[in-house]
Amino acid sequence: MAASVFSSALYGQLFPTGEVGRLWSDSAEVRAMLLVEGALAKVQGAQGIIPEVSASYIHRSSLEVQIDPAGLADATSQNGVSVPALVAEFRKAMKAPEHAQYAHWGATSQDIIDTALILRLRQTLSTQQDVLSRLLKAMGNQAEMHAETPMVARTYGQHATPTSWGAVLAQWGQPLTDAMQELPALRESSLWVSLSGAAGTASALGPKANETRAELADALKLRDPGRSWHTDRGPVLRIADWMARIVASLSAMGQTAVALTATECQEMALDAAGSSSTMPQKQNPVGPSALVALGYQMTGLRTSLQAAAAHQHQRDGAAWFTEWMVMPQIALCWAASISVADTLVSSWKPNMATMASKFDGLGGVHAEALSFALAQQMPRPDAQAATKTLIADAVASEQSLEHVARTAYPDLPDTLFDPSAQLGTAPADARAFAERVKAL
Repeated sequence: MAASVFSSALYGQLFPTGEVGRLWSDSAEVRAMLLVEGALAKVQGAQGIIPEVSASYIHRSSLEVQIDPAGLADATSQNGVSVPALVAEFRKAMKAPEHAQYAHWGATSQDIIDTALILRLRQTLSTQQDVLSRLLKAMGNQAEMHAETPMVARTYGQHATPTSWGAVLAQWGQPLTDAMQELPALRESSLWVSLSGAAGTASALGPKANETRAELADALKLRDPGRSWHTDRGPVLRIADWMARIVASLSAMGQTAVALTATECQEMALDAAGSSSTMPQKQNPVGPSALVALGYQMTGLRTSLQAAAAHQHQRDGAAWFTEWMVMPQIALCWAASISVADTLVSSWKPNMATMASKFDGLGGVHAEALSFALAQQMPRPDAQAATKTLIADAVASEQSLEHVARTAYPDLPDTLFDPSAQLGTAPADARAFAERVKAL
């Protein structure tokens, strides 16, 4: 088995990351770091910190030079960071030592690595935003279509009260819509440039250090935090938290989809169900199961990232290394969850006849409504006790709750056992979600 399912030739299509996968490779990291080095030189040249002709040469070279990540491996293992080797190779590749000497002027490895990380996170968010929008649109359309399609709601896995398939879709979709609406603020609060020097004091960047940082942020279209964030991992944590919330919502959807496709339930069918190697009758819920698995993975990754946010002194190698190990996996886990959910929602089919049939059984789906109807004839505690007795009688006699209740209380409302009359706010909730998605 490959070290990561996301880059695995065998398992990669089970957990597809789409275009995002290419952003989390060694080559993409090197390219992002070179972009930072080039932009820094250009800014410093304009400020007169380094010769402008050298700045122009370095900036142009950063866009043209190709550096093999494998060639940086030995030095990276020794130094603990890739930037010293990268800068050395970059200077060598420029073949102009009179200009190359000004590359990486006053910066530290963390400035380059963290800013490159943010550049890739920005691209990751942008790349997958369209897929998330498409997913929400599909969910919104289905929620509107099935706003009044009755189905049994379940709590603790047990039949509860009537709801609608549209309301269930809204339940999953509203947190995703929240996340989409929060995305501009997330970008503003977390897509930071880093330029603070070796210990966060910008001592080698000169008297224009703050101005240089601000102009570098502008050049890269990032935000200037106005300070060092070498040990403040808030920007990374906020992005990871946002991603984790989406994965959690989709994992919950996967959990329920697994249950709805179960042999005992069959309220949903999947176009792309998986087969068994030995049991031909099986149609395995592969997509929903992948969403649940990604949710499990995100939980562990998020815990590791939280631990890695506690840096000792002004920089902590172990904490920083841990972030390198888990943050790419968090981004890929998030991207895969959205991709799997997009495929799943576009192809699943609710079995409305089976949903409706669940109201014909001996269970007490209408028990809550019955207890409140009886409360019009007797005190509420007595109504609850009477309802429990009626349910027990129905089970014992193997008759429907409606038959037993109407026999005992002939004056009950005609619509009391009609699921479509007991949906409460479910249709409105479904339509409100659909309208909210349209407004995105």
